[in-house]
Amino acid sequence: MDTENLENILDSTFDGICQVREAFTSKLRPQEVGTISSVGTGIAMVSGLPGVGFDELVTFPGDVLGIAFNVDADEIGVVLLGEYWHLNTGDEVKRTGRVMDVAVGEELLGRVIDPLGYPLDGKGPLTSGIRLPIERPAAAIMDRAPVTVPLQTGLKVIDALIPVGRGQRELILGDRQIGKTAIAIDTILNQQGQDVICVYCAIGQRASAVAKVVANLREKGAMDYTVVVVTEGNDPPGLAYIAPYAATSIAEFFMDAGRDVLIVYDDLTHHARAYRELSLLLRRPPGREAFPGDIFYIHSRLLERSTHLRKELGGGSLTALPIIETEAQDISAYIPTNLISITDGQIYLSPSLFELGVLPAVDVGKSVSRVGGKAQHAAYRAVTGDLKLAYAQFEELETFSRFGARLDENTHKIIEHGKRIRFCLKQPEFTPVSMPEQIAVLLGLTAELFDDVPLDQMKDAEYAVQETASDIPAKVIERLETADKLSDEDRKTIVEIVSKTLEKFHPKPKQNQETEEVAKLKEDSKTEPEKKVKEDSKTKPKSLPVAEPNDNEERHE
Repeated sequence: MDTENLENILDSTFDGICQVREAFTSKLRPQEVGTISSVGTGIAMVSGLPGVGFDELVTFPGDVLGIAFNVDADEIGVVLLGEYWHLNTGDEVKRTGRVMDVAVGEELLGRVIDPLGYPLDGKGPLTSGIRLPIERPAAAIMDRAPVTVPLQTGLKVIDALIPVGRGQRELILGDRQIGKTAIAIDTILNQQGQDVICVYCAIGQRASAVAKVVANLREKGAMDYTVVVVTEGNDPPGLAYIAPYAATSIAEFFMDAGRDVLIVYDDLTHHARAYRELSLLLRRPPGREAFPGDIFYIHSRLLERSTHLRKELGGGSLTALPIIETEAQDISAYIPTNLISITDGQIYLSPSLFELGVLPAVDVGKSVSRVGGKAQHAAYRAVTGDLKLAYAQFEELETFSRFGARLDENTHKIIEHGKRIRFCLKQPEFTPVSMPEQIAVLLGLTAELFDDVPLDQMKDAEYAVQETASDIPAKVIERLETADKLSDEDRKTIVEIVSKTLEKFHPKPKQNQETEEVAKLKEDSKTEPEKKVKEDSKTKPKSLPVAEPNDNEERHE
């Protein structure tokens, strides 16, 4: 480039800068600046911000954010969303004029972030330019569609007996360390290849527990379609409070785009405790179990955002699996009863089943799904009605049989059948089972094909049936997923395959058993003297032959 052209370009550039500078006129904008009156554990009292609104975002020194929670005449109570140890009385507080929002978009898939949108996985900053408020109104009733499509969890006991539909809210509750998170993680793993986006929200969890969950998701390839939102136990309570709302906004972005989304809140017990802590620090009056009166409202406005949208709005869905921890199996406590009434069913995990080694320890009697049966595949509906009844009968009779009462043949048969149902409903962690494999096992149970299999061979027999599910014709599998009813022909086809597989696990033929029994009866029918003679002949040593004396010995004598 020659010198003249370069000079012309520079001259035109500087002329443009001069014109912009001359046209610019500075505008004065009033800004409200308050001061900190006092700082507590996770909260601050601020004065001098008369125009601030409820839930408005304010900034503190050190780029610490806060949400206006109590808006009183003289001062406001602010929930702090970060490390606040450096804040002091008299520090400046500024309004932002906006509410709390979070970054959303496809860029979040595979990432681990905090509720403020900052990455925690060391993979660099997020590049998403789209942000949504963490608090958004739930979809109107007229914008919602019925729940018609199942969300397969990969767990036989849930998919068969307590089904979950896309757009449903199914509560998981039970005592601590009993497998609640494992059910949620198995459900996320089973969405691989199902075109379902997953959001896992860890609220107040230990860092080691969250790291283990993320490692498992990454190992199984589930992080490709999962977003993890994390608050740890040592984070300020304000972050634990906003975490589920931020995670729901991230999930709603995909739902509004017409995608199916699954969100797991692990767990809302910590969320309720964080909100109770903030409310008591801000001098709100306590109610039942020291929780504030609006604790029901904060959970209802969160879970009401989970729904299935109409086709005109994209047809997306948001399925929620909130988790709640009970104390000493008390499901009638304040927070569990609140969430049971808000959600569309619950999966209750029993400590007694957990101690017996029945995993997942789902108590079928106390668990219910108020929606999923409408969305369940026809093949499941055809087999699970009899299965649930047989299992309930077994549980009642099993309790009765513990008293040592003598059982008739029919009762004994029901108990043996129920034992095999319970065995087949067991499932190891991180091993979701596909729908054809589940149908094959469940049909085998309904047809009582497993009843002749010894209990010590049930594990191998079940695995063999799952493997032979690949022999089911592709047309039959397609009809299992789409047909309104399980046809007799399809049922017969599957039962024949299962029956053929289980033949090798049946005990010896009855003829051999009868021969052994007859021999035993003959042995028992012998008289006592005969038995004694036979036993003596077995126990006494044989007498040695006596040598005859020879001629020399006789002469000597």
